[in-house]
Amino acid sequence: MTSTIELSEPSPGVRVVTLSRPEAANALNTAMGEELLALWTELAADPTIRVAVLTGAGRFFCAGADLKERDGMSDQAWSDQHVMFEAMIRAQLACSFPIIAAVNGAAMGGGAEMALACDFAWVADTAKMGLPEVGLGIIPGLGGTQFVTRAVGERRAAELLMSSLPVDAAQALEFGLVNRVVPAAELMAQVLERAQVIASKAPLSVKALKAVVRGGAALPLDQAMELELSEYNRLFRTADRREGVAAFNQKRSAVFKGK
Repeated sequence: MTSTIELSEPSPGVRVVTLSRPEAANALNTAMGEELLALWTELAADPTIRVAVLTGAGRFFCAGADLKERDGMSDQAWSDQHVMFEAMIRAQLACSFPIIAAVNGAAMGGGAEMALACDFAWVADTAKMGLPEVGLGIIPGLGGTQFVTRAVGERRAAELLMSSLPVDAAQALEFGLVNRVVPAAELMAQVLERAQVIASKAPLSVKALKAVVRGGAALPLDQAMELELSEYNRLFRTADRREGVAAFNQKRSAVFKGK
């Protein structure tokens, strides 16, 4: 039983994780961090999950760390909380299935970092994203500096991070922080449609693509190609590859079993 997040299964193989503290703009507090850590760890061990969607309840995606909870925290308490938040984001990153961010509203600070830690993001046309930490005397600490730099390049990253000014949905798309801007009322329907498309594909292949895209991005080209080939050579020996080819030739939908 969780108090700050909700989990649903709108279609087979698809899970929706909803940050649910709407009265606090879905701010990331200790309870939410602990519950997300436990949830991502649990979902990572579930072989039936093919895609997850991360979104927020109400008008906000996530306003970032709960500064009301942090007000007056000792340095040790702050450190202890952040160590747990680090474990939370690592648990999200460790999921072998793709995670799509459906950014329904403002995603700030740690909320932006959770969205950027997803494999890709679609945003409502009313949403905005920002990393305001420099105005609080800190810097992003859940991967934000690296996610932004990898998405938009060093010069844009420097401006975004050092100014701490948020960008609207159109700017986020232009900069490469997100993949698509969708009318707010249509966001979840469109994201779930895309999630179902991905869930219908060969799950071993989808997981391999996640590993190769993530891992290859940080490698020299020759090493990245070796990583790709290692996955390719593993996959063509699977039952799902044989099913995929048979289904194509028989003009039917493939039934993939992840084997």
